[in-house]
Amino acid sequence: MPSFADQAASRRKFLQFLAGSPLLAAGGLEALAGEGPVPGSKLPDPLMWAPMRTTELIKTPKEAINVFDFEPVCRTNVPPAHFGYMASGIDDEVTLRANREGFLKYQLRPRRLVDVSKVDMSTEILGVKYDSPIVIAPVGGQQSFHEEGEVAVARAARQGNHLQILSTVTNVGVEEVTAARGAPLWYQLYASNKWDVAKAMVMRAEKAGCLAVAVTVDRSGGRNQETLFRLRSTDTRECSGCHERGSGLAATLTRRAMYQGIDVSGLTNTQSSAMTWDFLKRLRDTTKMKIVLKGILAHEDAVLAADAGMDAIIVSNHGGRSEDSGRSTIDALPEIVEAVKGRIPILVDSGFRRGSDVVKALALGARAAMIGRAYLWGLAANGEAGVANVLEIFRAGIEETLNALGRESIGELVPEDVLMPPGFTRR
Repeated sequence: MPSFADQAASRRKFLQFLAGSPLLAAGGLEALAGEGPVPGSKLPDPLMWAPMRTTELIKTPKEAINVFDFEPVCRTNVPPAHFGYMASGIDDEVTLRANREGFLKYQLRPRRLVDVSKVDMSTEILGVKYDSPIVIAPVGGQQSFHEEGEVAVARAARQGNHLQILSTVTNVGVEEVTAARGAPLWYQLYASNKWDVAKAMVMRAEKAGCLAVAVTVDRSGGRNQETLFRLRSTDTRECSGCHERGSGLAATLTRRAMYQGIDVSGLTNTQSSAMTWDFLKRLRDTTKMKIVLKGILAHEDAVLAADAGMDAIIVSNHGGRSEDSGRSTIDALPEIVEAVKGRIPILVDSGFRRGSDVVKALALGARAAMIGRAYLWGLAANGEAGVANVLEIFRAGIEETLNALGRESIGELVPEDVLMPPGFTRR
């Protein structure tokens, strides 16, 4: 029997052969062709959708053929720890992969001989009309990817009249981001276990003109982000410019815009491990903003949300970052739509990379789809211009898919436009 060393040598030769193949060449395989997987290395998101050669980077946003072209530029431009924060799921990252691969289960049913020379992509969300069903998902600390951070994203969102949701852990205050967007935002809330912290943020967001507060309900504590931890260990930069290492959570939070002026002493986590429906009743008595629940994955919770008078829900698994259940949001969406029966709008996020992904979700009953990592790739690659082009690619993809389906508007989409996975039965 060959020795372990002989087996390892043979394996390296085989991987080197694969890495040199023009059919299989991609950044992940090139890395594997060395001594095997390097700690902190990560295949593109995911490999089968990646650019064929990640070493041939786009130089301008307009060179991008799809949103994946921005990812390797992002990987080049940002520090390892920042890239790891964005790219990681948790544990084995099963859910992270499922979010992307889940779209393959749902097939579209093209129709012919319909006049689709003019396509309307506009949608109404909580009484406001937007030109597109693509929503900018909340992501914290966007200056980790570009010096203009959330402001650059807001200006790009303004170009296409997209709804933007601002993260609790934004680098830039809600007032400045609202001014850059030129229209009201939604504010995402990490409530923590201190009511006074949540109340202060909500009141500030309302004063700034935010229309809704999107309460994250799928995070109750820490998470095992192995990709982040491995990449962070390779990051040799001096991080005191933006992180207070070793000084505790309170010192770090005071550098985030929305925590300034708030007493965060005693906080050990920004998440809320004690949140129940009673918190939402208290929140309803506190703010005039609409209340949206972000992180619903079970039809039972969706019904409870509607019964409790919530204004909308977001079907989300936090981009595969809240738990590693292995279930994609596109798989969870149909049962939630059926259970809610149109009582409140449903948005969905996690894994959206193509306009056709968005159309599938809309046909299944979502009002809009939220994107996160994809626009961060654009932000890290080219700032405002990169984000704007990512959004443009999504809009073009939606229009092309509507053309194929023979639909003149997203309002014409119906569940029958999508073939469901084998074994699925509508109620």
